[in-house]
Amino acid sequence: MSMDFNLFMNDVVQQARKEIVAAGYTELQTAEQVDETLTKKGTTLVMVNSVCGCAGGIARPAAAHAVHYDKRPDQLVTVFAGQDKEATARAREMFTGYPPSSPSFALLKDGKLVTMIERHEIEGHDPMSVISKLQSAFDEHCEEV
Repeated sequence: MSMDFNLFMNDVVQQARKEIVAAGYTELQTAEQVDETLTKKGTTLVMVNSVCGCAGGIARPAAAHAVHYDKRPDQLVTVFAGQDKEATARAREMFTGYPPSSPSFALLKDGKLVTMIERHEIEGHDPMSVISKLQSAFDEHCEEV
């Protein structure tokens, strides 16, 4: 039974990874990749991915659709909570003032956190409301493409 469950979870994780990469996000799997990427000039949207069923099923489609907009971040990246632990922990160190939350979104500008959309703002909401929150943040902090 646990063997079947592990195989099932591996499939779920792989599907969640594929979905966000297909949407144009780059996976950061090490602390070094996080350090190198999140400190760059410009705007970076970090999607903290998660296999959490309800919220993850809202956050991933929102992540994919929100970026089809006049203004968008310079970089789209993702860390995977519970999977790429070192990368996720390092990214969360940059999200000062916010408790760990997954799934979630962090928008950074020139390496500094400017806004955060936490799990409680995703779970129980529809993807369109999460897309609206993301695009409002893009309007405020990002340049036109």
